[in-house]
Amino acid sequence: MPNIFSVYTSGSVKARFGIATYFIKGFITVSLLIRLFFVSWEYKDVSLAVGDFLRTMITGAFFDFGTALFIALPGILYLGFMPKRLIGTLLDKVLIYVFFGLTILVLVFTFFAEITFWDEFRSRFNFIAVDYLIYTYEVVKNINESYPLPLLISGVLLITGGVLALFYKKKIFLNTFSQKPGRTERMLVVLPVVVLSSVFILFVKNEDAEWSGNRYNNEISKSGIYSFFAAFRNNRIKYDEFYTTIGEGEAFNTIRSALYSSDNRFLDNNSIRRDVVSDGVPRKPNVVFILMESMSASFMKEFGNTNNITPYLDSIASNSIFFKNLYATGTRTVRGMEAVTLCIPPTPGQSIVKRPDNHKLYTVASIFKNKGYDCNFFYGGDGYFDNMNNYFGGNGFTIYDRGRGSILSDAIETRRFNIDDIEVTFENAWGVCDEDIYNKMLTVADSQYKKGLPFFNFIMTTSNHKPYTYPAGKIDIPSGSGRDGAVKYADYALGKMLSIARARPWFKNTVFVIVADHCASSAGKDEIDVAHYHIPAVIYNLGSEKIQIEKQCSQIDLFPTLFSLLHWEYRSNFFGSNVMSSQFRERALIGTYIKLGLMKQDKVIVLSHQKKYAMYSWEKQDNSLKPQPVENSFLKEAVSWYESADHLFSNRLLKESAVKKQ
Repeated sequence: MPNIFSVYTSGSVKARFGIATYFIKGFITVSLLIRLFFVSWEYKDVSLAVGDFLRTMITGAFFDFGTALFIALPGILYLGFMPKRLIGTLLDKVLIYVFFGLTILVLVFTFFAEITFWDEFRSRFNFIAVDYLIYTYEVVKNINESYPLPLLISGVLLITGGVLALFYKKKIFLNTFSQKPGRTERMLVVLPVVVLSSVFILFVKNEDAEWSGNRYNNEISKSGIYSFFAAFRNNRIKYDEFYTTIGEGEAFNTIRSALYSSDNRFLDNNSIRRDVVSDGVPRKPNVVFILMESMSASFMKEFGNTNNITPYLDSIASNSIFFKNLYATGTRTVRGMEAVTLCIPPTPGQSIVKRPDNHKLYTVASIFKNKGYDCNFFYGGDGYFDNMNNYFGGNGFTIYDRGRGSILSDAIETRRFNIDDIEVTFENAWGVCDEDIYNKMLTVADSQYKKGLPFFNFIMTTSNHKPYTYPAGKIDIPSGSGRDGAVKYADYALGKMLSIARARPWFKNTVFVIVADHCASSAGKDEIDVAHYHIPAVIYNLGSEKIQIEKQCSQIDLFPTLFSLLHWEYRSNFFGSNVMSSQFRERALIGTYIKLGLMKQDKVIVLSHQKKYAMYSWEKQDNSLKPQPVENSFLKEAVSWYESADHLFSNRLLKESAVKKQ
């Protein structure tokens, strides 16, 4: 056996594996440039202290090296195991040229995608990127409408061709084909690479890059591809394995205390099942619920915006029940849907909307149906996206969407209707414009009224979403020019719908509930960006009531508050409460895919996987979190909200059958 040192200095070995060596060097170099680009992009918020900057770069280089090894491993195995007699043959050349070219093509596209993903989410690839792999139609169409796709594709092909030409000119390919070291020599290169790759795959976790209190430093320290595969592997998270727990009995006792009210009658232990009673005269209006895409509170004049992009929402906010201090539970539409329909805190991992076994749950629709309402879900895109049709269809809603032949699960029984081409005036990657979906709802509401059916119509809007396109000539901002235009069009469409509805005979007996699904952006330098959870909510046309609610509250409180205003008695399994009650305890529950937060006034505690937690004071002036000593009672309450919520879903205690049992 040849001396190992001579193997690693052997010209033939270096030449054969030169293509892998230069690939790894090139990958690390390009990744470094992208990392520096992100640092310059976020220079106002990223920590540029010498120690922090160096650690960001060094940590990043470490993850880039592991990622490069992971990507190069198949090629290195090929170079090592290819029979010596076949090295340099036509087969060898074709395989190396084709697969090397495809690898470079995919990586160049990925690097571009990292930049566009950062632009949208201020994050490396995460579970959102994993989700988007499933919904290729919407994603590809959105990319095509948001970016100059021909130019992008041309750039990717040009750069790929340039890399291949450079490798050819430097005779890297020639050396790979012309040198024929023995298999033993090649194995002494392959084996260390296999061992190192295995170490990264088995022992290096993506969260190891989260060393800083500054979220931007953490994200920039990561490698996008490594983060993607980490999210792919951890798309479901078991709460009790990864988060701090206190025991189910203590958790439920704590939550029952937090939910205590004189109108609640709790039914059992290890549960929040209760009967809600009322001494008022019940009312039974129609309810139109509008979940507005990405409608941050910061867009409204009420909260300091001077661009006049929500004139209609501003006008009805002063003529309705207006929630001024309400927070979204999460950062994605499915989180908003989960919060308003189940009135539950955000459990870690996927939203319940996307989980298996999420049919026949006890939702707000269960209460409406018990009172004889016709329940419908309206979405301007294909409800297959984010599993919306299966969730809403499996929980008692009739579906109206722009489906392209998607099929509902055999496990549910529901009606589903397509929005026909003749009903569409404008459409982009995410669906029909807001005017069109509102018009569809108005048509269905007219039919419901003629049949004498009280209705609960749930509308999910889409226009305030990249590529920010909408019908021309509606507002004074050109379509496709940016977020402000999309917000103003969404506001315009809302105003137009309500104007048309006023002429309908059912309007006087219809309450409109309007709330955002989440904010337009959610990422900042802290692990949870509190200001980017603040959303507006309005209950409109409920008699002559004009109330501005200053209490800090959550999306999960919206329907319990409405039900109280209507003086309804019902069985509740909700974590939300009536905000109007003098016994309401102010708090907001906010989270990301992994971080789970409880906020009470300016105090915030954040639970993380690996059973970690941290407490902060929120400085509203600069939207920063300042570390504080952990208060045990605060920690106990935070853990209780999330541990009990996870317990209910995991043990099928959110099912209608479990809630309704006597």
